[in-house]
Amino acid sequence: MAALFTKFFSQAFTIFLMILPALFSKTNAGVIVVYWGQNRGEGSLTNTCNTGKYRVVNIGFLSKFGNGQRPEINLAGHCNPASNGCQRVSAGIKNCQRKGIKVLLSIGGGAGNYGLSSDADANSVAVYLWNNFLGGQSNSRPLGSAVLDGIDFNIEKGGPHYAALARRLSDYSKGGKKVYLSAAPQCPFPDQYLNGALSTGLFDYIWVQFYNNPQCEFTTSNPNAFRDSWNKWTSIKAGQFFVGLPASRQAASSGFVKPNDLKNQVFPFVKGSPKYGGVMLYDKFNDDKSGYSYQIRGSV
Repeated sequence: MAALFTKFFSQAFTIFLMILPALFSKTNAGVIVVYWGQNRGEGSLTNTCNTGKYRVVNIGFLSKFGNGQRPEINLAGHCNPASNGCQRVSAGIKNCQRKGIKVLLSIGGGAGNYGLSSDADANSVAVYLWNNFLGGQSNSRPLGSAVLDGIDFNIEKGGPHYAALARRLSDYSKGGKKVYLSAAPQCPFPDQYLNGALSTGLFDYIWVQFYNNPQCEFTTSNPNAFRDSWNKWTSIKAGQFFVGLPASRQAASSGFVKPNDLKNQVFPFVKGSPKYGGVMLYDKFNDDKSGYSYQIRGSV
């Protein structure tokens, strides 16, 4: 009997030693987010999600809205919204969602004609987004019948009324299916255009653009600029924060981080934040060219 007890205790102790590191190690795994829609060469949305690399896809961009304008989506060479040609993207959206991948509509972008003239204008845009891309009803849904998971604020111009837009969109979550809100502010803190909206505390995801802004990008010669910016961003009320990066050197004028530098210097720092969510890459086309996500996916 004593021998049996000794054997049992020995086996139990061995198992305990095996799981002990896991009990005390902090695993803060993240995911990869990507922008899709601005280059026909990146392939279809269906193929994008079938790669298994991404957990959130932002469709960009709804680049015309506000100021009484009829909103328009621009998916570059993928399709022609004027002839309802982008409604076929609906199949790709549904395919992504079946795989557990969230698909958001990104509004704004670096080009286009958009802005909000008042809170009333913001409310009108919110109603349009709800009826044409989310859970509402419309006879002219640009992306077809698929119900997107939320709205991404990629805002680089406009006035102070994006907070009203965020609040109205968030209100729709109260009726049933959650409407996710995300934002892609520039890394200088606070963001020139999104500070009011982000101050609402309503955003689930924030992918900070640590590119095209040398003063807060990561460099091996001055990592503290990036770290200071990251600490400021993660101090605000929001769900998760992501390191936004160009997927290749060609994707931005500055801010590209070599995969090994990201894995060895950036990740050990940002994963110390309980709000760390992962990496956002701009964009799918450039990721295809560089293979960036394949190089980092095991470390995110």
